[in-house]
Amino acid sequence: MKLADRLAQIKPSPTLEITAKAKAMKAQGIDLVGFGAGEPDFDTPEFVKEAAIKALREGKTKYTDAGGLPQLRDVLCAYYQRTEGLGYTRAQAIISNGGKHVLYNLFQALLSPGDEVIIPTPFWVSYPDQVLLAGGTPVFLPTREENGFCFTAGELEKLITPRTRAIVINSPSNPSGAVYDEATLRAVCEVAVRRKVFIVWDEIYKDIYYGEGRLRSLPFYDPEVLPYTLICSGLSKNFSMTGWRIGWLLGDAALIKAMDMIQSQSTSNPVSFAQYGAIAALEKGPEHIGEWLEHFRARRDALLAAFQRIPGMRCLEPQGAFYVFPNISGWFGKSWKGGVINDSYGATKFLLEEAQVAVVPGAPFGAPENIRISYALSMAEIEKGIARIAKAVQTLG
Repeated sequence: MKLADRLAQIKPSPTLEITAKAKAMKAQGIDLVGFGAGEPDFDTPEFVKEAAIKALREGKTKYTDAGGLPQLRDVLCAYYQRTEGLGYTRAQAIISNGGKHVLYNLFQALLSPGDEVIIPTPFWVSYPDQVLLAGGTPVFLPTREENGFCFTAGELEKLITPRTRAIVINSPSNPSGAVYDEATLRAVCEVAVRRKVFIVWDEIYKDIYYGEGRLRSLPFYDPEVLPYTLICSGLSKNFSMTGWRIGWLLGDAALIKAMDMIQSQSTSNPVSFAQYGAIAALEKGPEHIGEWLEHFRARRDALLAAFQRIPGMRCLEPQGAFYVFPNISGWFGKSWKGGVINDSYGATKFLLEEAQVAVVPGAPFGAPENIRISYALSMAEIEKGIARIAKAVQTLG
């Protein structure tokens, strides 16, 4: 069967692929430690679940506006006014079926064939494919491990051309956990305003931050960048609502209208009763996040300490999100019963088959010398996984 030509440009999500494989192995009775999942292991807060259950019982199960309940969009705008001092209106807000859907609709609405989107490496795996599906051209901005996987404003400006429509910034980053400092963001804002380039500001991990104070939405650092800022986020990470599929975009009203039209012709509205749960979440805010951060920080530190003891591994300390992104190039050229490890795919295969540990290769993220390990699982599982990795590495020849 002949499929659409556009499919030749894209690849399946490796994170979902690894997670599915890990679940299948566990279903077969294999004792596997799964470090692949990009979702917290904590449950959705009870008050959010109760709000959705109440909506179900009240029969709020019909179609809503394609771009989300007006009440939810108003609550979202009020949330950003309360937490960030940003004055968005309902016409500048859309609710979609998760953050990934938001980004897909955004690129479909923003890009024409040949338009360029600058994507720093390492990147979340879906950014380039979504740009390609919209007819755009991903332009990669390499970052270096020694610079914390962050770019400078000067490096960004060198890549801007007349075809550049946007740059994607994910801070904290998936996969590296990197967080951009205030000075860098102010300089990047100045470039965006001067060159009239949109910044797709993906702040899905904003509340999961281990530094002092809290992270802010991009216009906090330079109010002049507000017209060029497209804030993408959702409730998957900070409320552990991955399966609820609630994401949003705040930005230019004309772009929001276009995204709403696309959504109306594809998925229509997000799940009605999930939206009522989202209203409850945004009205109260992530008051639980401090307790979650204590667990995440302890797990992160346990992994970082282990990497210092395991030959061939080194890792930057993530400042946010719930991933570590160790460099495993020290294993390259070494052999095991399954062959020779030559890249991150080989390292992933080695760990899966030799250690029964599932991780995600770094190559699809634009970092072929790294692997991504999620620490959104219990400390007991993390310690078991560490022990298995250490034992397996001892067998490398």
